[in-house]
Amino acid sequence: MPLRKAGANWVDGDRFFNREVELEMLAERARDGIHTLLTAPRRMGKTSLVRESLRRLSKDGEFETIFIDLEDASDPADAIAEIGAQSSSVKGIWDRLRSNFSNVLKEIGDRVDTIAVPQLQVQLRAGIAAGNQWRKGDEIFSALAECERPVIIGIDELPILVNRLLKKNGDAITQEGKQATDDFLSWLRKNAQKHRGRVIIILSGSVGLEPILKQAGLSAQVNIYTPFELKPWSEEIAVSCLAELADAYGLDLSFEVRKHMCHRLRHHVPHHIQKFFSHMHDYLLRKDRIKASLSDVDEVYKNEMLSVRGQVDLEHYQVRLRMILGMKEYQTALELLTEASVSNGVLSDRAIDKYRKYLEGTAHPDDSPIVLEDILYLLEHDGYLERQKDYYEFTSELIKDWWRARFGQHFVSLQ
Repeated sequence: MPLRKAGANWVDGDRFFNREVELEMLAERARDGIHTLLTAPRRMGKTSLVRESLRRLSKDGEFETIFIDLEDASDPADAIAEIGAQSSSVKGIWDRLRSNFSNVLKEIGDRVDTIAVPQLQVQLRAGIAAGNQWRKGDEIFSALAECERPVIIGIDELPILVNRLLKKNGDAITQEGKQATDDFLSWLRKNAQKHRGRVIIILSGSVGLEPILKQAGLSAQVNIYTPFELKPWSEEIAVSCLAELADAYGLDLSFEVRKHMCHRLRHHVPHHIQKFFSHMHDYLLRKDRIKASLSDVDEVYKNEMLSVRGQVDLEHYQVRLRMILGMKEYQTALELLTEASVSNGVLSDRAIDKYRKYLEGTAHPDDSPIVLEDILYLLEHDGYLERQKDYYEFTSELIKDWWRARFGQHFVSLQ
């Protein structure tokens, strides 16, 4: 089947491109019973990789597989109900679920196929009361561990839930939030250890879990998960993806054009490659042409990728940063990234020292200190910047150019 445009969605099956090595590595870890923490900057394809891995391993008959999305979960009880609801499709689980949640599921009986997963999640959530959530969660994990085949649970957007727990919808981490987070992660850790080999967990998210836990002093909670870094495509793979897309849509993108598209991006994030192709496709349709030139690449990059229309997806980088850091730290991160964007993508150690002195000189005695190292750690971990010998630089040419266009117009550099 020809490769099709993915849009903003995750992909699997015929739309999944490359990553065969990563798929085999994940499968090997699953067979070894290793819990995995998948890390990568946004739009690198983490969700797609997990979903495609689960699809293949389930199809091969090696494992039962479950995918959980916790982006909308408000608390641990929501997460536990979501795990239970998604587990209902696993062979042999329903009778155990119905027994453990008899107070809310008795009317359904054997008619599990007639109820949608979101509705089931709501009913399971109604059966979880304060004080019994951990027991209910333990029962779900025990039921999964007793399945005929081992079960892989892909848990997406756990960092979003953790951040929500820590800050209770505010900007600052609270002691109550730390305790709630510690309790939840301890429960998940306990079950991951207890049922290792029978239940395998893969964690992922659109933001990094480690920087969030580092802020709260809870980093030890993820030491049972082996990190797995998903890297950008090589230029060779990115160029070949553009070739397959061009063939599928009847476009003439020469090798030089495809290579120039990759050079404009520099960092070959799969979603950005797809997005560039989509804009090029639309541009050529409007021009009633099928053949693209090098100048077309530059025009599409400038007038489409960096336009107001093209910025909707890129603004999510800014939104996620604001959500994780809180307003005060976010303002500092915003200044650091803008400093780099207007300085040819480079944030020097000298500029960082100037920011540190500036923050020390303007801080109110009652203010909690802003730790630049923690902000820089997050910016590096989540793929905004990468460390060189004595400076940081933007990882992605696209993000750098967008950031400069968005924030750099009236910015006065310290460098």
